[in-house]
Order: sequence, then C-alpha cells, then structure tokens
Amino acid sequence: MSLLNVDQRSVGLLPHVRIQPAKGLLDLDLASLWHYRELIYILVWRDVTVRYKQTLLGVAWAMFQPVATMLIFTAVFSVMGKIPSDGSPYPVFLYAGLLPWFYVSQALSRGGTSLVGEAPLISKVYFPRLILPLSATMSPLVDLILAFVAFLGLMAWYEVVPTWRILFLPLFAGLATTFTLAAGLWISALYVRYRDVGHILPMLIQLGMFVSPILYPVSKVPESWRALYALNPVVSVVQGFRWALIPGFQVDFVMFLPSLGVVFVILIGGLIYFRSMERTFADVI
Repeated sequence: MSLLNVDQRSVGLLPHVRIQPAKGLLDLDLASLWHYRELIYILVWRDVTVRYKQTLLGVAWAMFQPVATMLIFTAVFSVMGKIPSDGSPYPVFLYAGLLPWFYVSQALSRGGTSLVGEAPLISKVYFPRLILPLSATMSPLVDLILAFVAFLGLMAWYEVVPTWRILFLPLFAGLATTFTLAAGLWISALYVRYRDVGHILPMLIQLGMFVSPILYPVSKVPESWRALYALNPVVSVVQGFRWALIPGFQVDFVMFLPSLGVVFVILIGGLIYFRSMERTFADVI
C-alpha cells in the first residue's frame, strides 16, 4: 500500500462540515444549531463567568441588584408616592415585576450587541450566526434564577405563600425568552449595519421600564389606553409573573392576546431579516 493511499484513507476518516447557502429565508438550519449545541453552552458559561470574575460578591450581584432596586423604588414610589399595589405588599409586588424586567433588559442589551461584540469570531470562524443572539438571550437566565431565590426570601419575610399557580412560572419565563430573542434578532442584525443602534438601545431599554407595569399596576392605566398598552409584550410577561407568584393577584388574560401576536410577528420577521443579512455579517462587521 502506497503512502498516497494511506493519506487519502486517513483524510476520508476525518469529520466533514459542509457549508451550504440557505435555501430560503426561513431555512433556519436547525440541524446545525444542534450540531453546535456545545458552542452555545460554552458561550453562555463564558458570559456568566466573565461577568462575575474578580468581584467581591460574585454571583451574589445577581441578587443584590434587584434587591437594592426594590428597596430604593419602594421608598420613592410606595412610601413617598403612595403608588398602589393591588392589595399585595408593595415590595413583593415590585420585586415580582423586577424579576422579569431585569432579565428582559439584560437579554435585550446582550442580544442586541452579540454580533458586533463577537466580530473577530464572525470574521474568522464558521458557525451558525443565530447562536450568538441565542446564547446572549440564555445567559441572563442564570441571573433570573438567582434573583428568584432572593424573591423566595422576600415572600417568607412577608409571609406570602405561593400557590399552585407558581407551576406556570416557566411558561411566562419562556414568553420573556421568546420575546427577547425575537427582538434581539432584529437589533443585532441592524447593529451590524447601523451603529446608531448602540446609542439608541440603552435609551429604549430605560424607557421600557416606564411603559411597562413594573412600578405601578395595570389598573392605573386609563381604560382608553389599555388596548394599545397591551401590545407591549413586557406587559404580559410582568403580569404573568405576578399572577404566578402572588396569591390572589388577578389579571385580564385577554390582554395577553395582542402581546402574543406581537411576539409572533417580531419573531418571524426577525428570523427572515436575520437570515437575509447573515451572509453579509462578516463583510460589514
């Protein structure tokens, strides 16, 4: 057997990666996402470890930030502003809204900058680009879980006992994840071409807190505005978290329908736009 035949046989045993153009705008190539699932795990773990590396409190920051925010907002809006909380203790009411909001704000910020932040990786190595906004959306879930642990302590302090409705909490967390991924697809793809997005995004996230029922109940929104208000997906996420966590908290599930429709439209549109722009990321970025 010649050396040439041995080399050819050895090459034939090596793993192959076939890179093909997308067959359509909705060709998500989910098989590639599954093939690169370890990369998703690595990116999520890297983001979490880097975020808390060389800090005194470590992962405790994930609990300290919402707790400190809750204490300050309670003093300002409940003690001084007399904002109602629909019959539940205002700190519990507020923290139940801050839980999903901190996740949404962090996921939007990281997902929106995920492509530009990984520019060297995109320009040198092939992998499904959808992995970047997906992993950036998943990493803040670790903070959400840790902040939820602190919330359990707050519920114990106020002697609030969760009911069977807490079983639906993962459903509303999934809605938050789907919305942030959908929005992240748009924002990250737009940020590659238009760097103005980097200046606008923090402002929009900051304004988002005040157009969502985090500091105040939905009952404070005028009836004439609620149909428009319900188009905000964060409204359904926050209301769902409170319904699942606070016993006796009442919500109008009809308001969820417009939000679900908006999330579906944003997700489908984001996938189409992301796929249409994906082939130019390495050149433009």
